[in-house]
Amino acid sequence: MTRESLAAPEHEPVLLGQTVVVIGGSAGIGLETARLVRAQGGDVILAARNGERLERAATELEPLSTATFDANDLTALESFFDGLRTPIDHVLVTAGRPYYAPLAEMDFEQARRGLYEHPMVMLAVARYAAHKVRPGGTLLFMGGTGGRRTGVGLGIISAATAALPALTANLALEIAPVRVNLIAAGFVDTPLSASLLGDQLDHRREELRATLPIGRVVGPADVAALAVHIMTNTALTGATYDIDGGQQFVSG
Repeated sequence: MTRESLAAPEHEPVLLGQTVVVIGGSAGIGLETARLVRAQGGDVILAARNGERLERAATELEPLSTATFDANDLTALESFFDGLRTPIDHVLVTAGRPYYAPLAEMDFEQARRGLYEHPMVMLAVARYAAHKVRPGGTLLFMGGTGGRRTGVGLGIISAATAALPALTANLALEIAPVRVNLIAAGFVDTPLSASLLGDQLDHRREELRATLPIGRVVGPADVAALAVHIMTNTALTGATYDIDGGQQFVSG
């Protein structure tokens, strides 16, 4: 047996010839997933609310196109998908942020948005994007695992967390053969986490390194790898995939 025959076979990039729309693609999980898509031979279309960050991401990734809008503006979301001139294969939506507040301090307008916005974005993307996605492609949304526990200040995020898997499963039936899946992440070391935790960020990182079964903090690249797997495995639909390093199994 020759040395050449023992070498690992070279694999074709798993997303070669495919196009992925990333809404929330200028930072964090969205940006890291867009990088992996490009590394795996795919093209990207990037959308985000922050035009300056989006321009920097575009310089790096050379997307087919970019669009600046707030994903919670459902009219803008509809216009974005209507304006796509070529078929797409996958859509990843990472836009949005959770709302935490105890009842006594709750801003009811922010609470309303916390309950309303994420499910409505999922519904809108399913309606407006499904006819653009090639059969077997997937709509992939981001949820979380932290809201599965109860506690003071967690009412809104817990309610939203409970709703998303059920919505995912139902949408998967309604728009088949386009697939619909949900990633439920725990703490991920992203700019969003930094903005939520402020000066407590380093403490939270150290706490997780000490307590998580994996012995490290989950990063955007971990979630990106899961996202690409869900895109390429055409047997997956209607399901929720946890990625939190075992955070649900330890206190805190």
